[in-house]
Amino acid sequence: MVQSAILGFPRMGANRDLKKATEAYWGGKISQADLLAEAKRLRLAHWKIQQEAGVDSIPSGDFALYDHVLNQIQDFGAVPQRYTKDGLDTIDQYFAMGRGHQKDGIDVPSLEMVKWFDSNYHYVKPTLQNNQTFKLVETPKVVAEFNEAKEAGIKTRPVIVGPVSFLTLGKADRDQTVEPIDLLENLLPVYEQLLTKLKEAGAESVQIDEPVLVFDLPAKNKAAFKPAYEKFASLGDKIPKLILSTYFGDIVHNLDALPKTVAGVHIDLVRNPEQLDTVIGALGPDTILSAGVVDGRNIWKTNFKRAIELVEGAIQKLGKDRVIVATSSSLIHTPHTLASEKKLDPEVADWFSFASEKAVELAIIAKAVTEGPAAVREQLEANAKSMQARATSSRTNDPKVKERQANITEQDYKRKSEFPSRISQQQKKLNLPLFPTTTIGSFPQTKDIRVQRNKFTKGEISQEEYDKFIEKEIADNVKIQEELDLDVFVHGEPERNDMVQFFGERLDGYAFTTHAWVQSYGSRCVRPPIIVGDISRPAPMTVKESKYAVSVSSKPMKGMLTGPVTCLRWSFPRDDVHQSVQAEQLGLALRDEVIDLEKAGIDVIQIDEPALREGLPLRAGEERTKYLDWAVKAFRLSAAGVEDSTQIHSHFCYSEFQDFFYAIAALDADVLSIENSKSDAKLLKVFVDEAYPRHIGPGVYDIHSPRVPSEQEIKDRIAEMLQHLKPEQLWIDPDCGLKTRGWKETKEALTNMVNAAKFFRAKYSK
Repeated sequence: MVQSAILGFPRMGANRDLKKATEAYWGGKISQADLLAEAKRLRLAHWKIQQEAGVDSIPSGDFALYDHVLNQIQDFGAVPQRYTKDGLDTIDQYFAMGRGHQKDGIDVPSLEMVKWFDSNYHYVKPTLQNNQTFKLVETPKVVAEFNEAKEAGIKTRPVIVGPVSFLTLGKADRDQTVEPIDLLENLLPVYEQLLTKLKEAGAESVQIDEPVLVFDLPAKNKAAFKPAYEKFASLGDKIPKLILSTYFGDIVHNLDALPKTVAGVHIDLVRNPEQLDTVIGALGPDTILSAGVVDGRNIWKTNFKRAIELVEGAIQKLGKDRVIVATSSSLIHTPHTLASEKKLDPEVADWFSFASEKAVELAIIAKAVTEGPAAVREQLEANAKSMQARATSSRTNDPKVKERQANITEQDYKRKSEFPSRISQQQKKLNLPLFPTTTIGSFPQTKDIRVQRNKFTKGEISQEEYDKFIEKEIADNVKIQEELDLDVFVHGEPERNDMVQFFGERLDGYAFTTHAWVQSYGSRCVRPPIIVGDISRPAPMTVKESKYAVSVSSKPMKGMLTGPVTCLRWSFPRDDVHQSVQAEQLGLALRDEVIDLEKAGIDVIQIDEPALREGLPLRAGEERTKYLDWAVKAFRLSAAGVEDSTQIHSHFCYSEFQDFFYAIAALDADVLSIENSKSDAKLLKVFVDEAYPRHIGPGVYDIHSPRVPSEQEIKDRIAEMLQHLKPEQLWIDPDCGLKTRGWKETKEALTNMVNAAKFFRAKYSK
């Protein structure tokens, strides 16, 4: 019999219940006991969804109040001393590492947070010391949650991040020199204890995630698999069977590192189906294959015919008892349930499948390959009908868009002049001081803004009433920036719900949901729009608000756009055409918007591309080269239609782009702003090494934490930047938008930032 398995399930709940509970706890509105009770309720509800769908292996331990890697940092006793010295209780210590803590005389910033591989989920980096020790807590979260499920009568498969991935994804703390993988010998005893505890609790198997096997691993990290898993194998029946799981890429290049001693291996056959036969050939004689054929990263219905063919190919070589039908990855990257979507066009809704529906799909595929197609004939026929309807729908194809794409020329990717000529004209027009200050774009989205937007969406207030409200918010934002004495203003984006959704709602070719929320980090959720067809811009999207902002501003005003690659990556993209085609269509739509903004008197236009790094193929080689080529072209297509005197900015966060810096330079933006507050200035060296000629705004403080950096802290940051950058290159700004922050902390932080900039302006102007 072929079993089914889910690698992980969304945590937030059908109505973002976990987000509401954690934020209520942070705000002092509910107790810690209330928070933990709500978390327990959600876990039970999610296990029952999977159980009722007929899934055989239901994950436990995949739940987290903030992040699953952070769970293990705490459970392994790998908490840096700065979070333990003040006596914070376990939960507050946990949140301090995730989001910082500034209360009751305790002031600590958060740990570094970066993208989970090439997804839009963010994990907290294990941050390790030269003399790092590890000690398992008495009751690890994964053990507690396994027992919790067992008490509810639900059999689960615990999920943990494996030792090699845990260390490979970590880093040395500030001023430390340790290479994380060198700590493997210290770490393995903790895993042995954890696995032993899980066995004692009754776990038959454990999903041990080693996704770094899809990377081009350093030799030392690759060699670490053999001793680690031989150590586990030596424990025999003292620990559960291990199902080693990989995802987001193929593992063919690392097959020599694949442990032969594990009970099973999971591979992602949605991303890389071609690896199937090669991996099967490398398995041990009794090793189980977990075939990831249901997409954990997108919302399209599974093509049953294609998935069943893949699984049957594996069964022919291994037999039914050695094959598991599974999601390609955790379903944390998908929305909770399609059942919540009451307003979706039925034609389009028929093409989708969210996490709860994917659980049902798994059970259907497993039954089809176990009992034969006749056992699920009705479901297979309905699925085939959906596939055909989508493929032939007129909503997916727009001849005018295709014609415009066909007429793109090389000149469309190029600015009129090179940077030296452009910057000279820009400086004359903008008349900016040394160390100009600005923000990345958004200002706090207050409760009042959300209430008014909701009223407008429901039709409770008119377009005119809503427009007047937005104009007042913009005018207030401008006034605040004048009081802060910033140099380049933003309108604050009060009219925008999300930096991608806002644009998707104004472009043809998109579909939109009302409840399809996905966790990005911590309590932060996004509701990605869905690309269902060819993309075009029917009308201006931001010109009205930007033009009004200019009319009430005494200083240069930035027009704010989300770039084509980010609009693509932070949507659910089509899976029936290549992503380069979709990015190019977005580039053309944004090009029209950029030109219209310039005509409206906007002299500075920021086209943000924070997802450029995220989309980078995980391995070096031809695929990465091709991606960077079309991604850079899409950006340049969007930006190159303006005059030299119009200054183009772009923003990147969580962008470890040292290894593909040439592509960042090739964007040809006049000013780059980058995340720098958590990365220890490690990004800045590349600007020196590559003699980067244009302007740069490395973020001087972390906006993902509510703590307010002192003026001296920001001065120290700027001084560090000036060791790498020329004064005339340097812009001073936060490291991301301020949408999620409150006004009090925002004003205090920006005041300190402006004062720090003025200090250096005076120093270097003498």
